[in-house]
Amino acid sequence: MYEKEIAALQKVIEESNQIVFFGGAGVSTESGIPDFRSADGLFHQDYHFPPEQVVSKSFFQAFPEVFFDFYKSKLLILDVEPNAAHKKLAELEAQGKLKAVITQNIDGLHQSAGSKQVLELHGSVHRNYCLDCQAFFDAYAVKRAEGIPRCSCGGIIKPDVVLYEEGLDVKTIRETVRAIAGADTLIIGGTSLAVYPAAGFIDYFQGKHLVVINQSELGKHVRANLRIRAPIGEIFAGLLE
Repeated sequence: MYEKEIAALQKVIEESNQIVFFGGAGVSTESGIPDFRSADGLFHQDYHFPPEQVVSKSFFQAFPEVFFDFYKSKLLILDVEPNAAHKKLAELEAQGKLKAVITQNIDGLHQSAGSKQVLELHGSVHRNYCLDCQAFFDAYAVKRAEGIPRCSCGGIIKPDVVLYEEGLDVKTIRETVRAIAGADTLIIGGTSLAVYPAAGFIDYFQGKHLVVINQSELGKHVRANLRIRAPIGEIFAGLLE
């Protein structure tokens, strides 16, 4: 299954030396992490508060206990492993073909698979800081905490993730634009390109091959040379060593 699509992607990779990967939630769903916008995603599940409201800065500030109840149960998923997509991207980086992974995910699975050049547009669950003294805490400290996780100084520990109403990190934006602008191939995978400003960064691509691997239609028009509607892990698993 998908033999023709995999062969076409294989050919693109073989012709490329400056690949950049731009990925979203669909990259991690095959590892067991739910997405937000699919039919079974978090945004379509029934909660006392709309999930998109819960993960906003103003909600975090007003109702931190409710925020952390949702965050720890739905977003802080630590017992998962990288899938074939994560692993193949790390392999392509080790071969010198892939220059950067740009991800909208916060799960850290690209690093777990071995990728070194990872630009996390929306932060990471694995970095957490006290809002008062800036002390660092890992994800397990937050996961184990009862209720609102607090530092020994009494301050609330906030995950280093970008909430609604917060801006993206300026340095990460600059590196993302530089990577995409310098790529000869851009592979967009596991994202519907519905979240801005992240989705707008792909407009900086001026290279030869634009590949889209996503099961659903995109929320943004792109002129792709190759479109594959399939689970991204399944496609990457079929690529040659």
